[in-house]
Amino acid sequence: MANYRGTDNPTSRIKGNYSQGPKGIYKKETTDVGTFPPNAFGLYDMHGNLWEWCQDTWHRNYNGAPTDGSAWIGNDNGYRMLRGGSWLDTPEYCRSARRINRSPGIRLEKFGFRAITVLV
Repeated sequence: MANYRGTDNPTSRIKGNYSQGPKGIYKKETTDVGTFPPNAFGLYDMHGNLWEWCQDTWHRNYNGAPTDGSAWIGNDNGYRMLRGGSWLDTPEYCRSARRINRSPGIRLEKFGFRAITVLV
């Protein structure tokens, strides 16, 4: 479950549902964290709501990517990675594997970041 554009777009063939799944509700804005249930890891809103900026620079594929979970920043192309789709996007964009690139100076209402704390 995620916050995404759950309506058909009448000017294109874009549908408000993913595959054979039901259409969602187009809330037309972000929702509070915890509006939808957490995933299996206990994390909320990992898909939809906002595209999340990542520390990684843009790479076209995963050839040469770090295998230790660290950020992949060894690229001087000037673009950063965003993942996960937003409230303004249709459901096929709302998945962690979906990635886009943008200049880090761009500001849009559908882009954001996740603040975390590590408890020790």
